[in-house]
Amino acid sequence: MSDLIQPLSESTEPPTALQIKLQRRSRWNAVLRYTLLTVVGFVMIYPLLWLVGASFKSNAEMFSSAWFWPKDATVQGYIDGWKTSTPYTFATFFFNSMQIVIPKVIGTAISCTLVAYGFARFEFPGKKILFAILIATLLLPDVVTRIPQYLLFRELGWLDTYLPLIAPAWLAGDAFFVFMMIQFLRAIPREMEEAARVDGANTAQTLIFIVVPILMPALVSVCLFQFMWTMNDFLGPLIYISTVEKYPVSLALKLSIDATEAFNWNSILAMTVLALTPSLVVFFIAQKSFIEGISTGGVKG
Repeated sequence: MSDLIQPLSESTEPPTALQIKLQRRSRWNAVLRYTLLTVVGFVMIYPLLWLVGASFKSNAEMFSSAWFWPKDATVQGYIDGWKTSTPYTFATFFFNSMQIVIPKVIGTAISCTLVAYGFARFEFPGKKILFAILIATLLLPDVVTRIPQYLLFRELGWLDTYLPLIAPAWLAGDAFFVFMMIQFLRAIPREMEEAARVDGANTAQTLIFIVVPILMPALVSVCLFQFMWTMNDFLGPLIYISTVEKYPVSLALKLSIDATEAFNWNSILAMTVLALTPSLVVFFIAQKSFIEGISTGGVKG
């Protein structure tokens, strides 16, 4: 009986000419595919590479060559750009940006989670009408609401403060994030929430201890989007902030361009690199959760 049970061994037969031809073709296809992807990727990322390289160039060298690598690297652009043409250094403008970004990100995460949980898990009178209004505001261009919002915040006495930029985020003013969270919640089965309620947990405890940990990839995506959009926002601070001391980074960069007729482009590009750095760092730190949140947010289970 033991003679019938033999260990399986790999075939020792040499590959045929057809198999060798197919293997070679597969290798060449892989080489061509990765070569094409590398070239396309380099072309797409080249503007960012040029921006970083040009920040280490002098103004004369910057416009003499399209190649990103500097011949005579210098950090003078960073030194001059950090000082700015105002009584304040660029650190002041970074601090101002953080005073807007951090409360806005926190407010967006909290308010959008609460509103999305209400729409996704509860039935209440007027739910369909309110959801339709939410979608309508999502489709409404921001430029249409600029004047009414400005008049409202002027009556509240909020002009030249950060409140017009922060307060809407604490009231779930970004319909896109609410809709994104609703779609993510609809993909989550309700069994764990029902089990938590059977064990005596109330709605708030169920949300905090059961739903929020599951929502973490979507929350990371929402916070990351809000962080980058707020850091890059120019029109909002331009409308509501009038004191140079309160300018965020986006307005400070424009201030550097307006300061003189002869632009020091290496200084402007150097500060642009520094302005982009927080968003890039946050993105690469949260990249895994961001991709997971985006890939599962539109799936309805």
